Formats: sequence, structure tokens, C-alpha cells
Amino acid sequence: MNTDSLSPPPSQPPSGASSTRITAVLADDERLMRDQLRARLAEVWPALEIVAEARNGLEAVQLVDEHRPQLVFLDIRMPGLTGVEAARQILQMETGPDEWLPEIVFITAYDQYAVEAFEQGVADYVLKPAEAQRLQVTTERVRQRLQARGTAQETAGPPVQQLLHQLAAQLNPNGPAAHLKWIQASVGQSIQMIPVDEVLFFISDEKYTRVQTVQLEALIRKPIKELVDELDPQLFWQIHRSTLVNVKAIAGVTRDFRGRQIVSVKGHREQLEVSRSYAGLFKGM
Repeated sequence: MNTDSLSPPPSQPPSGASSTRITAVLADDERLMRDQLRARLAEVWPALEIVAEARNGLEAVQLVDEHRPQLVFLDIRMPGLTGVEAARQILQMETGPDEWLPEIVFITAYDQYAVEAFEQGVADYVLKPAEAQRLQVTTERVRQRLQARGTAQETAGPPVQQLLHQLAAQLNPNGPAAHLKWIQASVGQSIQMIPVDEVLFFISDEKYTRVQTVQLEALIRKPIKELVDELDPQLFWQIHRSTLVNVKAIAGVTRDFRGRQIVSVKGHREQLEVSRSYAGLFKGM
């Protein structure tokens, strides 16, 4: 781990900035890599404003929370938190009324597994050392995704947690691979073991997470951000910061009078709101 101090962001906005200010946080524990990436970005995207730089995953999360950038560059392997762990925390932040959620670009020296994972299209990557030609491709993709947000051009894609699970498994091949199969939950005054595949959805508030099946409603203390890491991302999709839904339980998706996507659930009357950050999951549905 490097102990060098943070490089200060440019004292003035880059020349040629457009009327729409695009900001970024850059996180890499190697200062030379940060310097090199910043220089390459200035070449291929002069309007991009790097507002902060982090030396590790913990600093990355703090700086992203402070600056709320549209774009975050995360080195996959960093001390404190890996880039994958930092991305999970960033994507679970309070989004606010504008439902802010940044685009994520991972920085990696570990080519093949990462390249295959990123083919899903929910995030992008930069190989070390950053080359201008490849970085141009990445930045163009990011700009297109940012411009398409909230429009008919926004494309559907698999949940981002699927990519994060895949990357985490590659980073820790000897770690636990099994997904959660049972939920131990409080039902009235008793504790019940609930098979995960029977759960229709999970909804969290400040203290508890509600576990809903066709037959019963139960409470657990585990927050959504932990469940996301433990559940099979092929089975449970996150549709809101506080909501996970069983894909097999989705009866349909409609829009309300305000244009918000609403998920109807098989075997239950409750309808689940899809936040704008996750609306791309149901494009074309």
C-alpha cells in the first residue's frame, strides 16, 4: 500500500467543458497510475472534471459520498476495500430526490476474466496502463450511457450485482461460493426457517428487512446491502435501494401516472416501485 499523499485535482476546470458538468472520482492505490490515468483522460475527455482522488477503497467511498460524481474510476485491487467492495457500498448510498447513481469504470491489470465479465455491459473497464485508444472507447460508452439515462434510448442490462458477484469470485476464488438458501426470520413470537426460493421480495426500512412469501410475512435484521452479497443475483434483482425481488415472482411491470415503473408480484397484492437508477432492467418490458 502506498502512503503518498493525494494528488490535488486540477485547480481550474478543464478547457472545453460543456454546459453539462461531468465530474469524476478516481481511486487507485498507486500514485503513478492515478497520474497516468488523469493525463490520458485529459487527452480523450478534456471536459471531464476529476474532483477528487482516493488511495484506497475506503477513501473512494467517502469521496464519492462527498462529491456525488457522475463517474467513478475504481482500481479493482485496493487496500481497505477492493474496488468491487467499494462499488457495492457506493451503489447502496442514499440517492436523494434526483436518484443519483454514478457510472462505474473498473481499473484492472488482470485482463481476461475482467474483460469477459464486462461484456455484460453494466459497467466498463480500463486496463493498466491506460492507453488512449482503449480509454477513448470506454469514455465514449460512458458518455452514451449518461446521455441515455431516463430516455427511451436507455438500454436494458443484467443487474449490476451480477457483475460484482462475478468479479468478487474472481478476486477471491477460495472464498465462499454458495448462495444463501435459508432465511432465519421472526414470525410473531417464533423463529422460522424460510427457503430463499419461496421469498417473493425483501423490503428494508431503517431497522428491519421484511421477508415476504405467499403464506407469511417475517422480519430480519439483515439489511439489503448484505443480502445483495449473499443471494443469487440470477434469482434476486435489486430494483430499489431498499428492495430485492425474486425474478420468478415478477408478474409484470407497468407505469403509474407519474411514469414510475411498478412491479406486480405473483401471489401478492403489493406493488413494488422501481427506482430510476434501476429502471434500465425493464426496458422493453
